[in-house]
Amino acid sequence: MRVRSYRARTAALCAAALLAATLQSTTAAAVPPRDNGCASTGGKPTGQARQVLDIVRKARSDLDLKAALVRVTQDGRDVATFADGESMSGVPATPAMHFRSGSVAIAFMGTALLRLVDEHRVSLDDPVSRWLPDLPHGDRITLRMLGDSTSGLHDYVTDPAFVKQLYADPFQHWTPQELVGFSLAHPLWYDPGTGWSYSHANFVLLGRALAEITGTPLDKLLTQLVMDPLGLGETRNGFTPEIPAPVLHAYDDERGPYEDATYWDPSWTTAPGAVQTTDICDLARSAQGIGSGQLLTRSSRQVQLNPGTVGLGAPTSTCPATVCFKQTEDFHYGVGVVVKNGWVLQNPSFAGFAAVQAYLPASRLAIAVSTTVGKKAPEGNTAQTITERIAAALAPDHPLTG
Repeated sequence: MRVRSYRARTAALCAAALLAATLQSTTAAAVPPRDNGCASTGGKPTGQARQVLDIVRKARSDLDLKAALVRVTQDGRDVATFADGESMSGVPATPAMHFRSGSVAIAFMGTALLRLVDEHRVSLDDPVSRWLPDLPHGDRITLRMLGDSTSGLHDYVTDPAFVKQLYADPFQHWTPQELVGFSLAHPLWYDPGTGWSYSHANFVLLGRALAEITGTPLDKLLTQLVMDPLGLGETRNGFTPEIPAPVLHAYDDERGPYEDATYWDPSWTTAPGAVQTTDICDLARSAQGIGSGQLLTRSSRQVQLNPGTVGLGAPTSTCPATVCFKQTEDFHYGVGVVVKNGWVLQNPSFAGFAAVQAYLPASRLAIAVSTTVGKKAPEGNTAQTITERIAAALAPDHPLTG
């Protein structure tokens, strides 16, 4: 992950945008059809596939991207599936390559929580102290507040002590106790439920609570409740920095030199059991499944899209604008997802990896993008820029910009 990139992503995500044989580089070879039903767009791209290809190639030049993987589907049918650029020097990127998917797992955790609500096993307004009795303020923080990020807990990623330690050793393995400890070393940003602010601590704790509620390890629970039902055969948790082959390599200059960051330890990013890798086809499939509410009842689907966050949030003297900002009807956080101008999305960015999964229910359109950066790439989530451009071309009435 890139901490600076994550901050820029969060600012853009929340303050501004919170938000086919293979298209590869001209030398890449086509990827054969896959057993999971996700094949590259065949033949010479035409129509919308050509349009997407042109957008991706121009963006790679504009943004100095090392690689860009893209899949667009409508009603689950392939519109375009491409990979452009290189994973490593001389190694073409392909759609089959795996990469870290970061906060996409937060959408999975939110969906799993709402499935437990649908099964009447929990209420969103249950205090987390019922399962996490040692958590300070746990009697005032509910499951809903963890899922929609209204707990008031400080975000450890904004703590300079955490960032210093992370930069000093990006291969360090972090425990949930260490991570949440950075958050608990600070006062609450606001009384639980009265504001909105992005905090990684919410989702570390939500993952632990889900495991305690069900008596099932989080990785197995997400597989049972989300990944298997959606047919995500290429998405999996990792308890080590390993990524299944074939691997999309990522690069980062945040510590100074431009360096391969592929195997930096991602344990700090979210709850153990939800530190996932995926491929571009599963990313599009999960965008459709989560974005359409496929696994939820109608009432839980509505809660996921607006759990009460609209109207909350504003910068304060203690909570910066990069994490505390006004939630509006057109642009707000739900339960593990971002809702923007009719789109349902997530946009992870860390350790040189960036991605977006976005779904527009009105058009049943899914866009999945994963990027890695070159030495001159701009700050922020470059996959988000490509997604915005594709959305503008294919769904101009529902922009992801502004």
